[in-house]
Amino acid sequence: MTQDLEQLGNSGTHVPVLLEGFLKEVYPIEGNWLDGTFGSGGYSKALITAGANKVIALDCDPEARKHYSSLPNEYCEKIVFLASWFGNFDQKSEIKAYCPLDGVVFDLGVSSAQFDQDIRGFSFNKDGPLDMRMSQKGTTAAELINRYSESQLADLFYFYGEERAARKIARGIINERKNGPITSTLQLANLIKRFVPVSGKGKIHPATKSFMALRLVVNRELEQLEEGLQAAARVLKAGGILAIVTFNSLEDRIVKYFLNPIEERNRYYPLEHKKQFPFKVKNSKPIKPSVMEITSNPRARSAKLRVGIRNCIEDELTMPELLPRPKNKFVWV
Repeated sequence: MTQDLEQLGNSGTHVPVLLEGFLKEVYPIEGNWLDGTFGSGGYSKALITAGANKVIALDCDPEARKHYSSLPNEYCEKIVFLASWFGNFDQKSEIKAYCPLDGVVFDLGVSSAQFDQDIRGFSFNKDGPLDMRMSQKGTTAAELINRYSESQLADLFYFYGEERAARKIARGIINERKNGPITSTLQLANLIKRFVPVSGKGKIHPATKSFMALRLVVNRELEQLEEGLQAAARVLKAGGILAIVTFNSLEDRIVKYFLNPIEERNRYYPLEHKKQFPFKVKNSKPIKPSVMEITSNPRARSAKLRVGIRNCIEDELTMPELLPRPKNKFVWV
C-alpha cells in the first residue's frame, strides 16, 4: 500500500490529503466504487491500484477532464469519467449500470491545482479575478460581493464562514463599493484585513473564513454534500463503504450527524421506537493527517476523514434528517 503511494508520488502526481489513511481504513478494496471528486485523479488511481474493479469518477471542473485524458491506458480502461457535480449522482443513467456500489468517496474542498491558479480566484494570497467557480459556469464571487445587500453579506460570512466580524466586513464592502466594484482577490482580502485582527503566531489569514464562505455559496457546496450523502445511502450495497474527507467544521458536522444521528448517540433522548439508520460508524473519531503529512502539505492541517458502513437492507431504514441550517437567503444573480 505504501509502495503504491510512493509510485504515485514518484510519477509527479500530487498525493491527495489522507489518502494513506483512507486506504488503510477501507482495505480490502474490491468491486465498483464512485469517486465524487476526481480532481487530478489521486483517489481514483489509488482505488484501482488497490484492487477496485471499476471507478466512476465525477468532477464538475473542466480541468479535471484534462487530467483524466492524460491518464495511462491501464487507468482509463477502469475509470469512467463523468463531467458532473456529485449531488444526487444516483439519478444519472450512466451510474445506475454499476449499482449497487461497493464504495463511495468524497474528497471535499478545493484542490491544490485550483488554489495555485490565480485566475481561478480561490486564493487570498494571489491576485486574480474574484471568481471561485469550480465548474467555471454560473455566478462568480465578484457578482455576489457587488450585488448582495449588507444584511445578505453579513449572513453569508457569519453562517457559511462562522466569521465573528461578519457585520463589520459587510459594512466595509458596502462602503468600498461606493468607490467602484470589488473585482480582485487581493482587493477583497486587503479590505477584510481592516476588520479582522491578526494576533499570535500561526494564526490563519484574516480572509480565510470569508473566502471559504464565498466559495461555499458560489458552488452550493453544502447542498451538494447533503445530496451526495443521501445518494450514497441509496446506491451502496449492504456492507458498502462511504468515506468523506472534510476541511471545515460546517462540512464535518453534516457528515458526522448523517453517519451517526443524534437519536442514536444521545443517551438523554428516550427512544419510543428503535430506528435503523443507513450507516454505522467505522471510526468513532475522525482520522486526521499525521504531523509528517501536515509538514509536507500544510493545507492538510484541517482535514478529517470519517467512514461509514452501509447497514443491511433487510428492514426499512430511516434516512436521518439533515442538520438544520439557516434558510437560504441568497439569490444567485
